[in-house]
Amino acid sequence: MPPMPSTQPPFLTLPKDPSDILRISGDWTLKHYTELRTLIGQIPEKQRQNFTQVDMSQLAGLDTAGGQLLAELLGAEQLKQVSDNSPDMARERRTLLQRIASSCPESTDNQKTEPGLIIALLEQIGVSMLGFYAHLIDLLGFIGLTLSALARNLVRPGNWRITAIVAQIEQTAFNAIPIVALLTFMVGAVIAFLGATVLESFGASIYTVDLIAFSFLREFGVLLTAILMAGRTASAFTAQIGSMKANEEIDAIRALGLNPLEILVLPRVLALMVAMPVLTFIAMLSGLFGGAMVCALSLDISPTMYISMLHQNVEVRHFLLGIAKAPIFAFLIAVIGCMEGFKVSGSAESVGEHTTSSVVQCIFVVILVDALAALFYMEMGW
Repeated sequence: MPPMPSTQPPFLTLPKDPSDILRISGDWTLKHYTELRTLIGQIPEKQRQNFTQVDMSQLAGLDTAGGQLLAELLGAEQLKQVSDNSPDMARERRTLLQRIASSCPESTDNQKTEPGLIIALLEQIGVSMLGFYAHLIDLLGFIGLTLSALARNLVRPGNWRITAIVAQIEQTAFNAIPIVALLTFMVGAVIAFLGATVLESFGASIYTVDLIAFSFLREFGVLLTAILMAGRTASAFTAQIGSMKANEEIDAIRALGLNPLEILVLPRVLALMVAMPVLTFIAMLSGLFGGAMVCALSLDISPTMYISMLHQNVEVRHFLLGIAKAPIFAFLIAVIGCMEGFKVSGSAESVGEHTTSSVVQCIFVVILVDALAALFYMEMGW
């Protein structure tokens, strides 16, 4: 057998000065790949691909693995220049280096240019809009599924889960009465005090009663209640359903051949749609009572006169317009809370993230729908 050709270990002579020459010698082959990787790893990232002169006259052996490491060390552009400017290099070796350089275009510029501030801002806006669009599609789809399940069960009284609905009404309505009444009472007192302070300069303090009545019957009663329900009930729905999904209880429900929408979503939606008008009515009464207390203490308007002015100046339609928004808000809050619960991935961190997301979305949707309803009422002359 002919003797095996001798090999030379790869070697690098780093320049001491940027103007010096980088000398590459020895065998840059797959056999010495570990040594080559160690040599290149010892060179700082900032120093790579920044050599001014390269000498490959002492290069003994070269294959694809070694050429790839040379491209990593020198950069594709400089590797191509070195192969073009080396007339003594064998043609097959020059061709190999050029092929490797052309197959690594990303290594020509080691420093990626960062996008400008305007481009980054526009990119972030685009990503946010795409996320908002995808979330809107998911919400509309979940609303459609909920409405279809509700329509199927309305004609099947045997499928009504009365016990679950009553239990949810107790949690969402009766347990929330104290906080709703207290909050709206204080807000009513504040509005009465501010109205009296402003209207007194015009000699129209008596119209504070109308201000309190209009604001609470049309807007503040239902809006404050909806915001409280978004923070209290929607978060509870998301946490409950999210915990069930994390514990694979929803998968067990599906394995039993049951529909999670009918068992988990519909009782919560119906319970909140029943509880919301009741809580809104209590909020309106509490707000009016808080305003009456301030009027009696600051404006010398007796409770009898306060009630008489309400009968004379405030029509029932204002109460109806306000209470009509309660079931719509309740439906949206319950649907968003349940949908975010189904989105939980399975970890405790995911439960917290989606609970926060459901509260933010519910408050945003409630305020948006309330603003649209106010514009609609104004255009209709109601």
